[in-house]
Parts: sequence; C-alpha cells; structure tokens
Amino acid sequence: MARGKGTEPAFCGLLLDNKREGVYACVCCALPLFSSDSKFHSGTGWPSFFRPVAAENISTQEDLGYGMRRTEILCARCAAHLGHVFDDGPRPTGLRFCVNSESLVFVDRKDLATLADPAAATAG
Repeated sequence: MARGKGTEPAFCGLLLDNKREGVYACVCCALPLFSSDSKFHSGTGWPSFFRPVAAENISTQEDLGYGMRRTEILCARCAAHLGHVFDDGPRPTGLRFCVNSESLVFVDRKDLATLADPAAATAG
C-alpha cells in the first residue's frame, strides 16, 4: 500500500477505530507522522487527522489519478504514500489528512521512546 500508492477499502483499516494515546508513524521508516490528539472521526472510513506531528515530516504532491485533482501526502523521510489531504477538516487547521491504516504503525504513548532516532543519541 505505502509503496504502491494504493488505497485500502473504506472502513476496513485496523487503525480506524483506534482510540489509544500515542503516535502514528510511517510503516516503512518509523518517522512520527500524526499524534492521537489530532485524530478525529471524519466518517470517511479512513483514519483522519487535522495536523501532522511536524509539518516537515509530511511532503505533498499533486495527484491527478482517477480523474480527480487531489493532494497526495507522503512520508518526508522515505516518500511512502500515506493518503491525501483535504480542506474539509475541523478547527483549528480546517484540514483532513485522510490516511491508510496500512501506511501507519501505531506506537503507544508508553513506548514513544522507541521512535527516537538512533543517530540523534550519537550526535553532538
């Protein structure tokens, strides 16, 4: 999914109804992408977030596939396909990052230290 730019069927993703506290990271490279505190129920059938953990962790590009004009969202580190962003989300951003569950791995709040970049520990 993340490498083939596919879309999982609506309402089938394992993370759609996840309500635990933590971070959703890229399934391919573990870059933190979205926090549970920005997740909301959009009714679309895919996990939806109103902002990324950090703007620099997400990149975008125009997607003209399937006769539509959309904005694709990708992992900034490894270019994995995440989903699309739309301008019909809630406050405070008005954005809806609509993401495939299969493009994400959930890291529980108590395990967030496992997302630390090993290179950061040796830098300095």
